[in-house]
Amino acid sequence: MLKYIVKRLIYMIPTLIGVTLIVFLIVSLMPGDPAKMILGDNAPPEAILELREELGLNKPLHIRYLDYMSDLLRGDMGESFATGKSVSEEIASRFPVTAELALFSILFSVGIGIPVGVVSAVKQYSLLDSVTVILTLLFASVPTFWLGLMLMLVFGLRLEWFPTSGINEGIRSYILPALSMATISLSMIARMTRSTMLEAIRQDYIRTARAKGATERIVVWHHAIKNALIPVITVAGTEIGFLLGGAVAIESIFALPGLGTFLVDAVKRQDIPVIMGTVIYMAAIFAVVNLVVDIIYSFVDPRIKSEYTK
Repeated sequence: MLKYIVKRLIYMIPTLIGVTLIVFLIVSLMPGDPAKMILGDNAPPEAILELREELGLNKPLHIRYLDYMSDLLRGDMGESFATGKSVSEEIASRFPVTAELALFSILFSVGIGIPVGVVSAVKQYSLLDSVTVILTLLFASVPTFWLGLMLMLVFGLRLEWFPTSGINEGIRSYILPALSMATISLSMIARMTRSTMLEAIRQDYIRTARAKGATERIVVWHHAIKNALIPVITVAGTEIGFLLGGAVAIESIFALPGLGTFLVDAVKRQDIPVIMGTVIYMAAIFAVVNLVVDIIYSFVDPRIKSEYTK
């Protein structure tokens, strides 16, 4: 298992390098001048040229990329063009907000999606199953930002049950943003659980368990669910990465001081070090989450663990 983990970590290196290259090219080729955005349109040309020289924007594109990668390998993500603060420190201070938001969202998605999918599969063709299928299709089609605005309007402004912005009220501040982000993930997990459970409960070992007198509860929650969970774990792990990326819109709507808001502001200012650092940070977390998902496989299915140990 340890050799497998080390091997996967090594494979992450070229992936992250490719991410840095693509993002750097996209950001560097964006129209506009970061120096002019920082100083304003009315700044003298001499001041703009001086700032460009100070920020290293006058260097050739490939030299700037190599300089950035050289600093990154030393653990230095640079300083923000706009504020002059360390990008690493800014990300470290804002990441807990995004992480908590993603955690609450995945808890909603898994905690509701898996039981709903299991019950829907066990009660196939019933009214409950039909309602579940319709609702999951509906929630999967609703734009996250629109749902966030509707939840804010109803539960924040009309009913005043939850705050509509900021993180001053602890867990209550994350309820509406997390529900907004969780709807699509919840729908996908519920549909995947239903599909895998329908396949699992039709297997021979399930018929054998029933023939031996096992109760339906034991058959479903002890025998079938274990074999149905592996594809669900894959979806849930992938959704964590998407939730981190999806936090960009939701954090902006609910004014949460996380990485999403930080990234949006950086794109507006063409703050290259901030954009690069934030995207690399999210990409690294996404790669680590995929590795953790693969490791969880081995605890769910011993056959996979035996393949890892070979």
